[in-house]
Amino acid sequence: MQSKAKTVKEYLAGLPEERRAAIQAVRQVIRKNLDKGYEEGMQYGMIGYSVPHKVYPPGYHCDPKQPLPFAGLASPKNHMALYLMCIYGSRQHEEWFRKKGAKTGKKLDMGKSCVRFRKLEDLALEVIGQAIARVPAKKYVAHIESVIKSSGKRKKA
Repeated sequence: MQSKAKTVKEYLAGLPEERRAAIQAVRQVIRKNLDKGYEEGMQYGMIGYSVPHKVYPPGYHCDPKQPLPFAGLASPKNHMALYLMCIYGSRQHEEWFRKKGAKTGKKLDMGKSCVRFRKLEDLALEVIGQAIARVPAKKYVAHIESVIKSSGKRKKA
């Protein structure tokens, strides 16, 4: 279920204390490593990090009214989740992420872009920070543009 919170502060306030502490810790790592071309806000019912329209006017190709999503942080019913679109969109970056994470000894519970966790200790926070820092906004936009161009999937606004 998506949160109806309008702000990050409101979203965090609505979480149980244990989850709030874990989400805030991951959020701190993201913000510390996030390129200045991205912005934090609420997107799709979770804390979102995106390339704003002022930087990338076309927005998200699936919904041009939305800024281009880069990462998301959520607390659904049965777990918490970190969505890393930069990993989903790049096989090379995903392989790097999986190898770096394996070296930490932490068990990775990951789907295509979703890293699921039940407690903060499940995450390799340093690797997450590095994954975020490796993809500045300009590089991410260039990658997305190349994928859209090769697939011909740009929707008209």
